[in-house]
Amino acid sequence: MEIVLFCLVFIVYTLSIIINVTIIIVIRTEQQLHKPMYFFIGVFSFLEVWYPTVTVPGLLRGLLLRLKDISFGCCMAQFYLHFALGATENFLLVVMAFDRYVAICKPLHYMLIMKHRNCLMFSLGAWIGGFSAIIFLCIQLSQVTYCGPNKVDHYYCDFAPLVKLACSDTRHLETLFFMMSCMVILLSFLLIIVSYAYILTSILKLPANTNRKKAFYTCASHMIVVLIFYGTTIFMFIRPTSDKVHINKMVSLFPSMVSLFPSVMTPLLNPIIYSLRNQDVKMALQKMTHCMEDSYTPFIAVNHGRSYRGCRGSSHYRAQEPEGAQRHLCHIRRHTKH
Repeated sequence: MEIVLFCLVFIVYTLSIIINVTIIIVIRTEQQLHKPMYFFIGVFSFLEVWYPTVTVPGLLRGLLLRLKDISFGCCMAQFYLHFALGATENFLLVVMAFDRYVAICKPLHYMLIMKHRNCLMFSLGAWIGGFSAIIFLCIQLSQVTYCGPNKVDHYYCDFAPLVKLACSDTRHLETLFFMMSCMVILLSFLLIIVSYAYILTSILKLPANTNRKKAFYTCASHMIVVLIFYGTTIFMFIRPTSDKVHINKMVSLFPSMVSLFPSVMTPLLNPIIYSLRNQDVKMALQKMTHCMEDSYTPFIAVNHGRSYRGCRGSSHYRAQEPEGAQRHLCHIRRHTKH
């Protein structure tokens, strides 16, 4: 069973990394995607590369090699990074919802509000906020006295199984964790719902012959991501700590439960829903694929007795005789274009 789980998790994790990295490269290289919405999708994909990487490699190592030990320092680091990146994802989803709100509800002010500098500030604020929100809790958790067999009943250092190992009173930590989860998760979810309520109202006011269908299509894709992410997150963290350990473990260990596996499946689903269903991104991917195919198709152009080797779709040519090669470069470019 461990080998089967290893294969499933490894395939999903590898696909997630490949797809997210591809989206980052496409958005970075294609000029037509240098827009605020795609900038935030690129930042979101960058986050989705690191979010599963904090926990999944350890799971794969445990399933394949059965090496399941982790030092206390690494455990605390894993706890911090996992929840910090999770909080950052909450804040980024709020920023992306705000971007869609401005684009649909205030289109005339869109380029002024969402100029590049502001986009950078919003993204940086989401990352700083996410990594700052969990610091105090992590410090408090690292100072708790632990005893017993020191066996974490999970595949990563989650809050509930760590608290279960503590010898000292942890009620204040459980209260702090619950309050922090409510503030980060529920407040972010509320802001997103309010944003999309305004968006839906504005879309319904549009004339029937405008791009109402396209606006609905885009917002529906975003809402699918939001519902998947918050459905699993609220289920796993906005509950009393005492009943979380076994439920979270069962939820997290079965990749087939797509909507209940935020550490592995959602980083794969998010770029597919956000990006690969987007027409601009699909066109950019097709263009990039064709350029890569053309750039590696060799040809030989002969002019004035000299032969030149190059690649289709490329502006770089190398003459077999270096002298005088530049004089015929323009003519060769025109020839290959025709």
